[in-house]
Amino acid sequence: MRLPIRTTQVQNTAMPFESGYSHGKIIMSATSPSFSSPGQSGLSSSRVLLLAAGSGLAVASLYYNQPMLGILGNDFGADDAALGWIPALTQLGYAVGILLLAPLGDRYDRKRIMLGKVAALALALLLAGLAPGMGTLLAASFAVGLTATLAQDIVPAAAALAPAEHRGRIVGSVMTGLLLGILLSRVVSGLVAEQFGWRVMFMAAAVAIVALGAALSRGLPSFAPTTTLPYGALLGSLGALWRQYGELRRAVLAQGLLSLAFSAFWSTLAVMLHAAPFHLGAGAAGAFGLAGAAGALAAPLAGRAADRHGPAVVSRRGALLTAVSFALMAVVPMLPTQAALLLIAVSTIGFDLGIQMSLIAHQSLVYSLDPAARSRLNAVLMVGMFIGMAAGGALGSVALAHYGWTGVVVLATVASLGALALRLKRAGALAPAQA
Repeated sequence: MRLPIRTTQVQNTAMPFESGYSHGKIIMSATSPSFSSPGQSGLSSSRVLLLAAGSGLAVASLYYNQPMLGILGNDFGADDAALGWIPALTQLGYAVGILLLAPLGDRYDRKRIMLGKVAALALALLLAGLAPGMGTLLAASFAVGLTATLAQDIVPAAAALAPAEHRGRIVGSVMTGLLLGILLSRVVSGLVAEQFGWRVMFMAAAVAIVALGAALSRGLPSFAPTTTLPYGALLGSLGALWRQYGELRRAVLAQGLLSLAFSAFWSTLAVMLHAAPFHLGAGAAGAFGLAGAAGALAAPLAGRAADRHGPAVVSRRGALLTAVSFALMAVVPMLPTQAALLLIAVSTIGFDLGIQMSLIAHQSLVYSLDPAARSRLNAVLMVGMFIGMAAGGALGSVALAHYGWTGVVVLATVASLGALALRLKRAGALAPAQA
């Protein structure tokens, strides 16, 4: 039996970022996952698995193109700089989609938003698979990024369903699926593209997304909205959240720098391995995702550590591990081929684990700032993260073209050290300015 929804006006002292919108209300419902008790969290193990698989499949759509860049370059006659725009536009589309679409999860039923994005993402992937040239592929890449923000509706849904005392662990479990999707997507796309062609990979991805939509439709409850703000005011509240929470700003900047380093590596790896002295195909480049997957499996441990020791400590450790892992790859050009490949694999495990530790910690930090604004807080964090991804894809390609692999490593290491410096700042360093 469905319990009645109760609407109350929340005091401005509790929700200061809403204070400028007198017509905005926070909706609290006995059936709303955002305010459910631990005993009614709605998070069975099968539902956690569905959320993890869904986030992984959705975000994988962003990364299928990376191991295939060498093949795409041959088919379309594109140079390295032009190819760099394929992953860059995909990540930029994701950032735009998070900014414009993810906040809707606080205003409308998240489940309906997810199903709408499933249909749009499947169409975008199909367009990419049918692209006759670079222009269409670039447009499709942006559309894929825009609609793959489905993943960023799933993660806040898990946080809303989870009891507070286990939120880090449950978000970590769902993030394991998301991070495995990022990393294993490269393995799958590299192998499929090498055996059957890149068009088949995009079309198979579209079919997988349709299957995901059917599973989400059956397996998820409806979500009551937590605000009645109209769309314009909803977007405007993102800026208010940014100004209000210094911890949010620090998390966004630090994760953005780590994401820049991450994307600079992965968006250039296939091109680097395709050239001398390695001369390896898309399958070999994608196989490095298996090394990164080892780090992704530690995401639930990072969530538990954040619950136990505090997310700030975990974020610092993650940034340090990332910087060290990238710095080690500076010696790759000096090593024999086999030793160089082994070092890249070991470093990949290290930096993927470090970045994932920081991401779980930053999510735990921002989700705790305001339960009624989780979709918007997540949107701000992820916009910064994927702007970093887009910048890393573009800057990584430029660094590789002009300075070789050493340029990519220096870029990634400096960005990671910048994130570490931000996390080492005192908590009040980015506090809001006093009026």
